[in-house]
Amino acid sequence: MVDYFALALTHGLLALAAWRLMQRTDLDRDPPAGPQAGDDAPDAGAARATRAGSRRA
Repeated sequence: MVDYFALALTHGLLALAAWRLMQRTDLDRDPPAGPQAGDDAPDAGAARATRAGSRRA
C-alpha cells in the first residue's frame, strides 16, 4: 500500500526547496570578471597547457 503522507511530504519539501531556490536573486547574477593571476606573463598559456597535459598522465 502506498503511503500517501510520505509521498506528499517528500514532494512538498522538494517543491519548497525549488521555490526557495527560484526566489534567490544572487543565482541569476555572475560575479564581475576580474584580472586573473598570471595573465600578464607571456608564457601563461604554455604553463597552463603543460599543467593540463600533466593531469592526464
